[in-house]
Amino acid sequence: MSEKILGYIENDTIIHRLSGTTKLICFLMLSIIVMTSYDTRFLLFVTIFSLILFKLAEIPWDAVSFVVKFVLVFAILNLLAIYIFEPEYGVNLYNSRTIIRDGWGRYSLTKEQLFYELNVAIKYFSTIPLALIFIFTTSPSEFASSLNKIGVSYKISYAVALALRYIPDIQESYNDIKLASQARGIEMSKKASLIDRIKSSSNIVWPLIFDSLNRIETISQAMELRRFGKENSRTWYSYRPFRKIDIFAIVVCALITMLGICLFFVNGGRFYNPFVH
Repeated sequence: MSEKILGYIENDTIIHRLSGTTKLICFLMLSIIVMTSYDTRFLLFVTIFSLILFKLAEIPWDAVSFVVKFVLVFAILNLLAIYIFEPEYGVNLYNSRTIIRDGWGRYSLTKEQLFYELNVAIKYFSTIPLALIFIFTTSPSEFASSLNKIGVSYKISYAVALALRYIPDIQESYNDIKLASQARGIEMSKKASLIDRIKSSSNIVWPLIFDSLNRIETISQAMELRRFGKENSRTWYSYRPFRKIDIFAIVVCALITMLGICLFFVNGGRFYNPFVH
């Protein structure tokens, strides 16, 4: 399988058949409510829902493993940073302090702090599958048409599409230059030391930059020859019209979003507090 990062993978699943506009609207609704809510029960529900969608999308693990591992490391560092800089934030948030283990100064381990950081961790697991589903099941051109249909200028939409389409191209160029360097005897595999691999990889930067500049020049000239930007609007070859399945998907995501909003009133705020007596 090709080693693409954040690249569209063509398939014929129920998720792929949805309109790009539908996927964008659903992704925005669910992401916003997940980022806003701190109700553990709701976040767990959205996490299970997003994992089911991820399974339906049939995205190969090899295609997302690097991204997931990278985000996981970032999430762990973020959780550690929260505790280091604000070890009592959960205590202040939930107006309760249940000590699990005494520590030095204010660095005691409390249930409230652990519960708050658990909510932060669940947010990652609920939003990451949604983001991966959108990126890997929506072609860049269809994504551009989706942005344009919700009111974004087609010039900006097309620029975003080019950026997304360019990511796999950059990686492909990197792999080609890397293989060419190895063919000339430059060791870049795990057999070499980490420092040697870093030095060898740094030599790829300049050829990659020049290759990127050539690509940019080619694309800009092609767009200029086709008089891109002359008209105030444009049509989209890859745009998919709305169907019943699109309406159903939007309604389901809207109901989930409304459920999250209703819990704000039930909990008296964004936070679910199990420590209230």
